[in-house]
Amino acid sequence: MTVQDLIEKLNLKILVEGELDREVTDCYIGDLLSWVMGRAPGDSAWLTVMGNINSIAVATLADVSCIILVENAALDAEAKRKADMHGVTILQTEENSYSLAVKIHGLLA
Repeated sequence: MTVQDLIEKLNLKILVEGELDREVTDCYIGDLLSWVMGRAPGDSAWLTVMGNINSIAVATLADVSCIILVENAALDAEAKRKADMHGVTILQTEENSYSLAVKIHGLLA
């Protein structure tokens, strides 16, 4: 499954368009950035409410496929600029992490 597939199947809003053809093989939920940095699997969709510049650095280090801001969490301007620079895809949904993770799991199963 690709990031583009997730966008289409889950009706996600694109905030920053990075590599939409990137493969998504897992899903990770977390808001404690140091925890995510050491534990998020590469090529995963990372579900969080953290829309700041630090989350862009973590996404890059963890090599996740995309960040999905849940519950309509905001992306600040500095983070958007940095995500554009580094090609990090950032998506948004009104759903909560649990509901979205269940749907992603179903799509990946």
